[in-house]
Amino acid sequence: MTPSDARSPRPAAGSLLFLGTGTSVGVPVVGCSCPTCTSADPRDRRMRTSVAVGLPEGTLLVDTTPDLRAQLLREGIGRIDAVLYTHDHVDHVYGLDDLRPLCFHARRKIPLYCEERVEARIRRAFDYAFEEKPPAGGGVPDVVFERIATEPFDLLGARVVPLRLRHGPWTVLGFRFGNLAYCTDTNGIPDETWPLLEGVHTLVLDGLRPRKHPTHFSLDEAVQAARRVGARRTLLVHMSHDVLHAEVAARLPEGVELAYDGLEVPLA
Repeated sequence: MTPSDARSPRPAAGSLLFLGTGTSVGVPVVGCSCPTCTSADPRDRRMRTSVAVGLPEGTLLVDTTPDLRAQLLREGIGRIDAVLYTHDHVDHVYGLDDLRPLCFHARRKIPLYCEERVEARIRRAFDYAFEEKPPAGGGVPDVVFERIATEPFDLLGARVVPLRLRHGPWTVLGFRFGNLAYCTDTNGIPDETWPLLEGVHTLVLDGLRPRKHPTHFSLDEAVQAARRVGARRTLLVHMSHDVLHAEVAARLPEGVELAYDGLEVPLA
């Protein structure tokens, strides 16, 4: 039994664990001495946005951030059964190589569920992993691609409903797991997606900062979208250092909260 096997498994079955809740550069920001970046509140320390989901047949990782190794070590996660990608931007993809030890211990390929554009980015960025004869030495992430689009599909014993979202000029995916919807990196919900959000109890939603942004919801825009969805609980993610947790949390309306790294919430 390895040390990671001996720990209580995280995330617990039927829950979602926030591995990171920060924007693309993380918080604190390198070289910044603003109140958030120098805050002593641990909720103001935000790794790049990602979650792990405890499903009936294993642990699902949503996105592989550049902070992945630190995120998994912090939460004591020693096994990932599949990875699901929202989109191909660097802060959501470039931690893929940190899957290497998980693949080694599992002695199997880890499936990556993603759209065609994400697969293309990964193959370019990690070309060494997909050569006909991978280089000897440190090894490569042993993965296999599973193409998805907007049709619902079954994964690790659960039904996953992709949610098409707009992210400035790009289209990305959010996902619904039962009564929880995960919608990071968006500033627009298309007409065809709204019906798929009906009945959601918990909504995880992009809320970058107070000011408007060309590719992310501002805090006010996120609150407006949350009101339309009507979830019992909305948790904001992908927050920049313009969001001082205690100060902003006190101003949010009832039912809307700021997520933070390490927070675990039930899917049902």
